[in-house]
Amino acid sequence: MFDAIARQFRIGLCALAAAALPLSPAGADAAPAAISARASPQQVKAMQTLIHSLALQAAMYAVPIVAMYNLRNTISFGPHAKAPPNEIWRIENIATPKIAEEAGYVTPNVNVIYGFGFIDLGEQPFILSAPDSHGRYYMIEIVDMWSNAFAYIGGLATGYKGGSYALVGPGWHGVLPAGVKRIDCPTRWVEIQPRVHLAGEADLPAAQQVLHAISVQGLAQFEDRAAPPPIAYRYAVPRVNPKVASSQMQFTDPLQFWEIFSAAMNENPPPQNEIASVLPVYRYLGIEIGKQWKRESVDPLILAQMKLAAEEIGPLMNQSLPIGGGLAEGWIIPPPNLGMPGADYLARAIVAVFGLTSNTPTEAIYYSGMLDVNSQPLTGAKRYTMTLKEPMLYAKRVPPGFWSMTMYDAVTFYTAPNPINRYALGSDDNLRRNADGSITLYVQHDDPGLDKRSNWLPAPSGPFYLILRNYAPAPEVVQALQNPAAFQGPPPLIPVR
Repeated sequence: MFDAIARQFRIGLCALAAAALPLSPAGADAAPAAISARASPQQVKAMQTLIHSLALQAAMYAVPIVAMYNLRNTISFGPHAKAPPNEIWRIENIATPKIAEEAGYVTPNVNVIYGFGFIDLGEQPFILSAPDSHGRYYMIEIVDMWSNAFAYIGGLATGYKGGSYALVGPGWHGVLPAGVKRIDCPTRWVEIQPRVHLAGEADLPAAQQVLHAISVQGLAQFEDRAAPPPIAYRYAVPRVNPKVASSQMQFTDPLQFWEIFSAAMNENPPPQNEIASVLPVYRYLGIEIGKQWKRESVDPLILAQMKLAAEEIGPLMNQSLPIGGGLAEGWIIPPPNLGMPGADYLARAIVAVFGLTSNTPTEAIYYSGMLDVNSQPLTGAKRYTMTLKEPMLYAKRVPPGFWSMTMYDAVTFYTAPNPINRYALGSDDNLRRNADGSITLYVQHDDPGLDKRSNWLPAPSGPFYLILRNYAPAPEVVQALQNPAAFQGPPPLIPVR
């Protein structure tokens, strides 16, 4: 009996491996014989469970590069592209709900004006020039296609005096101009994401001046040489819900998730140690480095579980936020490896879905407000108060850093429309203080009245969440995050009805 079971198991594995076979000599994919046609009902059930688990693990590994691919499409290639490859799209104002939807960027900050640029380092390095901001806070986050924030210019990393930096892709060997600092990039494509502090509408022209002074150009152009010939890019357009941030993985065809993962991974391979240690098991799903995944080559039993996993991965990551750090009084305390998680693929996936291109804690700390003091989800059907008392160590920062708390619609993952066009409150605002020096914020859908309006953060009528950000956090705050469970985060939101 054992031999028969072993033989059936080997048959199942052979059929699983068949999903990874190359094209037949005739050029057409060989349609695999269905496992379910040869296996017993018990074996089918076991394999469904196993493959579903494996597909979820693969989806968790894949989410960051798929999210970056989707964002690259929105910025550089889609039907309403903002800037071609190797140029920066500069958002001229804060991320209002309309601008946020145009960018397709999840959970945007509204105390900075953003830039987004996807840079192809396959042909040559690119020189990134940063200005002297004369003390204004700005930073340029540099992110690889696996969503790792591996380098910074400006902010606490290099300060605000500016300079020239060379973004160098894998395998490039050459000489850089004198005075240019080299940054080695782990993937062919990288994203550069400037953020420039904006302290209100009157401050917009000065902030825009700094943002426009951030520029990028190819090494050949920088040296006044002929540029390499242009590349004809042919990327599949992600078919996702246009009303929701593209990182949420709401594909109209869930199997496109896997097609994009395969293509993006082969263009921007993971580190060699992951190719050796992580990818081999995914060949049972038909996923292999150097080969494009094709649904018609995958057994129907496997394909069904991969489809389910692709549908589930976004909601699973959103609801798993407390796993990465801590949960204190309704606030998610971020893990210390945020932005550069290494082999912590779960933390990387959660951040890619909920807060793609989040910064490392050394540059910015994010506290996510998901629940009230009673551990109930936040909703505009209720009114809340939140009282800030000194010392606010969780928001302690190094000048010219700042803190702010921003409101988001929990359906779209964008800023929430409201009648006074206010999306955040923080250190830039003239907040009214109580007699004891504390500050009470009113977080609710309806106007709390003239005497409280200065401290009102408007909420949508339905579910919402908050992000409290500390930009340029003090070193002691970063150090305290090494123990998220003991970290003293923001005060709770207390329902008043």
